[in-house]
Amino acid sequence: MLNVVEAFSGIGSQAKALKNLKIPHEIVATIEWDIYAICAYDFIHNGKQDISPYLCMNKEELVSRLYKLNLSIDGKNPLSISSIRMMSEDALRRILCAIDRNKNLVNIKNVKGDDLPTEIDLLTYSFPCQDLSVCGSWHGNMSGIDRNVKNSSGMLWEVERILKERKILGMKIPRFLLMENVSNILSKLHRENFRSWQNYLESIGYYNQVYTLNAMDFGIPQRRIRTFMLSVFCENEYIMEKVHNYFLQHNLQGKRIRQLEPLKKFLRTDYSNPVYKKEADESHPNDTPSRRKIFQENEIIFDGKDTYAETVNTLTTKQDRNPNSGLIIYKSKAKNKSRYRYLTPRECFLLMGFEECDFQAVIDNNFKVNSNRYFFSREGLEKLAGNSIVVSVLEEIFKQLVDINEQVLNRRSVSYSNIACGM
Repeated sequence: MLNVVEAFSGIGSQAKALKNLKIPHEIVATIEWDIYAICAYDFIHNGKQDISPYLCMNKEELVSRLYKLNLSIDGKNPLSISSIRMMSEDALRRILCAIDRNKNLVNIKNVKGDDLPTEIDLLTYSFPCQDLSVCGSWHGNMSGIDRNVKNSSGMLWEVERILKERKILGMKIPRFLLMENVSNILSKLHRENFRSWQNYLESIGYYNQVYTLNAMDFGIPQRRIRTFMLSVFCENEYIMEKVHNYFLQHNLQGKRIRQLEPLKKFLRTDYSNPVYKKEADESHPNDTPSRRKIFQENEIIFDGKDTYAETVNTLTTKQDRNPNSGLIIYKSKAKNKSRYRYLTPRECFLLMGFEECDFQAVIDNNFKVNSNRYFFSREGLEKLAGNSIVVSVLEEIFKQLVDINEQVLNRRSVSYSNIACGM
């Protein structure tokens, strides 16, 4: 049984990968402050909520408790108390229920080393990428993961602080760490800071294996390149040498690990299905000069008949943008609409390796924030998918983790199934 902590947990791609492989595990804590990710995670992994234990709390009690947790509505800034008060009591109860069911410690800045369980086998941390991304550099953001700059990507150093606190307290540090972020973390601009992080981990006994992997090599028809670092705690030099040799013989980088699935499998273009038709209509933009430019400058991934592209571009947090993940020729009876539609949120979830039932769990449990608005919007769902991690890539890394755990570290068996997640 692996005890797992998911920091910056998002919608739980790590938990999904572990479930797909049938690796015995328990998510002993999550750390996530974005309320949309918190609730989506809860619906995907825990199903329908029972909010009856929270009915005894009045609105002010709910507001007070949630405000103290330092939540966020955009993943960047804390949620104000006035914004929390604007939500319905039902919405507040559902958010609080999701936090409790996910064992969520919410804001990593408030998490101390001893807030986490004593026994942690795996700590995953996919910290925010906006200050590392190429897009951020285009807009003059060069701060990256500098230690002294208070930005989103700098929350990496909160992981270091937690590890240091556990060391000071004489607590065990996790046997495995898994980092994921944009590949720009290896660029000249950020290389020195990333090396500093690696040096610290090495100084406390970790062996770091860095991979830059493309989702295409793991069966998903998406040109998505991300950098991962699997860190293995080694008790001595002999174990470290064995871990080193394992990775020499089992390097994932630059190899086609799984056969590429056809893009058609991930698109929902059967509009005789009223659900797919409705979602397509909602992703059908108005005909404007900026949308015509998007049509001229982006790839058509489906021509409306039977010609599909092999892959889509990297899914980002927004589809209505230029450049775009890919366009689908689409006609409807609505006036003043473009000749195309974007990927729907459902298709985005599938292209991140989640199953249709996962997306449907989020939709089926959507709730009203107030009389005028539902909690999950189309744009919000796109953002959740774009911020996630491709599940099949994680599966292959977790297979290596299990192998190292058993073959190198001689730990108890946590065998996995080789059957990949179905659609």
